[in-house]
Amino acid sequence: MMDSQSRTIVWFRRDLRIEDNPALLSAARDGVTLPVFIWCPSEEGKFYPGRCSRWWLKQSLAHLDQSLKSIGAPLVFIRAESTVSALLHCVNAIGATRVVYNHLYDPVSLVRDHAVKSQLVDHGIVVQSYNGDLLFEPWEVYDASGHAFTTFNEFWNRCLSLPTEPAAFLPPWQLVPPSGIESLDSCSIEELGLEKESEKPSNALLGRGWSPGWSNADKVLSVFVGENLLNYSKNRMKLEGTTTSLLSPYLHFGEISVRKIFQNVRMRQIQWTKENSDAVESVDFFLRSIGLREYSRYLCFNFPFTHEMSLLGNLKHYPWRADQEQFKSWRQGRTGYPLVDAGMRELWATGWMHNRTRVIVASFFVKFLQLPWTWGMKYFWDTLLDADLESDILGWQYISGSLPDGHELIRLDSPEVQGRKFDPDGAYIRSWIPELARMPTEWIHHPWDAPTSILKAAGVDLGSNYPKPIVDINIAREHLDDALSTMWELDRAAKAERFNGAGEVVADNVKMQTFDIPTVVVRREASDITSSLDQRVPSFHNMDTNFNKKRSINLDYVMKKEVEFRNNEKGTVGEEDDLRSTAESSSAKRRSISEAQFSVPLPCYSESESKNQCGYDAFKPQFFRGSPSTQPVQKDNAMEAQYEEADVESCKEGLRSCKRPA
Repeated sequence: MMDSQSRTIVWFRRDLRIEDNPALLSAARDGVTLPVFIWCPSEEGKFYPGRCSRWWLKQSLAHLDQSLKSIGAPLVFIRAESTVSALLHCVNAIGATRVVYNHLYDPVSLVRDHAVKSQLVDHGIVVQSYNGDLLFEPWEVYDASGHAFTTFNEFWNRCLSLPTEPAAFLPPWQLVPPSGIESLDSCSIEELGLEKESEKPSNALLGRGWSPGWSNADKVLSVFVGENLLNYSKNRMKLEGTTTSLLSPYLHFGEISVRKIFQNVRMRQIQWTKENSDAVESVDFFLRSIGLREYSRYLCFNFPFTHEMSLLGNLKHYPWRADQEQFKSWRQGRTGYPLVDAGMRELWATGWMHNRTRVIVASFFVKFLQLPWTWGMKYFWDTLLDADLESDILGWQYISGSLPDGHELIRLDSPEVQGRKFDPDGAYIRSWIPELARMPTEWIHHPWDAPTSILKAAGVDLGSNYPKPIVDINIAREHLDDALSTMWELDRAAKAERFNGAGEVVADNVKMQTFDIPTVVVRREASDITSSLDQRVPSFHNMDTNFNKKRSINLDYVMKKEVEFRNNEKGTVGEEDDLRSTAESSSAKRRSISEAQFSVPLPCYSESESKNQCGYDAFKPQFFRGSPSTQPVQKDNAMEAQYEEADVESCKEGLRSCKRPA
């Protein structure tokens, strides 16, 4: 144990809880503790959080501050231009000898944490980091060859075979605050600037449906395990009602540990094993959703380019359509496909969508409209209440066919068929598209086929108060087939050129449609590991079997991309009249609302502004060249169900009451 007078800084980020927080527990055991939260907007780059996400962060920080005060040491808030400079100022102010924090795995945090640690160590500060976010660290899970998994089933099966560390449910009994805090350049939570004045009316409604904070996360978990877990396998796909855990925003901000959730659910599984087979199935489904969250961090760490490039190298040749008008129609919920439009309007008004709806709108985005999946990922990041970069990356890569076990590239799901399956009576559509409130159920999923008399009786004028489909499904199929033909043709040509350039005979597999899957070496020799309290950084090895060469791409790749992010202006929120949510325009006219409505700030997506300012131009796909696989990857239907049915996102009943038609 360290000297009782040692002073430790606990750097809080997305671990906003006092129980099962390894960094906080370590600091509390070893002496004087200074809890610090540093808000540095300039370092967020293109991934500056959206309005709903910042609202949650603000509420969660206030909750954490009260909890820390109750055990002796309030949370110090600092707004800074440089995280490193702010931490060094704290070190000097209190005479700290150690800085501790819990790991993060997204590209921006990996770069920042690496730089922060290096500079603090250069100043003689001891830096220790801990696993407070995952069941297993990304470098602890690998196949028999020591390589990273690239399919979920293999990854999760391996995880389940490993021992898990139990959660520490009890928070520190008491924290000893340091002297010298008064010299810190701290601020109030309001002065952090997480919430603009113009955003407060819209955010007020969020507080009616959600209660951020670590103790509230415990309550949500208890309700789910006690009331909804039992029938989770039957109810998880319902678009209406509280049928899933609602834990995703709490998990993103670290208000509850994944270890605690896993242990609670596993205990129920053990209790139900001999009593209820349906209950055991429910637990299996839910635990797999936890596994998908683990997998999202695993991919982002071991393949740190996946926030902007497909994991499958073949898709670098895919001819995405950069159609700004169709992108706008999708965002506004005016595609002419009711289920897609309902989902997008719910997202804009509440910052929330059921996971099934997310899959449907994302699939429409990349398969019908063939827009770059990175644009959709960035928009989800900007608008979702539970925006989580790693989960969004996994989701969009999966839907776009960018993963070995993702959606088939040729797959095209009809929104009409999906609507009949998941919203059979049209209740969800009527909730969010008042223009179709009087449409008979028979026609509500395909109003363009309805007789004129039916449309007239329902008050629907296609092309006027509700749009006609922006793309016909048959035309979308032709476009998709053409795009895939082009991709595979370019892919074969590129491979042939590589072989010819090396003076080799073109191999048979060049003529085949095989996936380019990169290989990452995860397992390291013991001599490469410095400490269990030392977060590793990504190391990427592209094993090109054709050339018998190995080249390594380490954190420099991520740091290069972060420099590019910083050179561009971050995505911001503006006031664009042409992008006003339909929840504020036609929908508002058709509803009688007794409660306050959202006044949603509008993102800067108009053509009148610089694309770089909005941040979407920087997210056009650039695909990394992987090594060609010699065998086609077998699609796994189980994986498909696991992702699409994941509980990481769900539906929130409390946000619906003021949005139903009168």
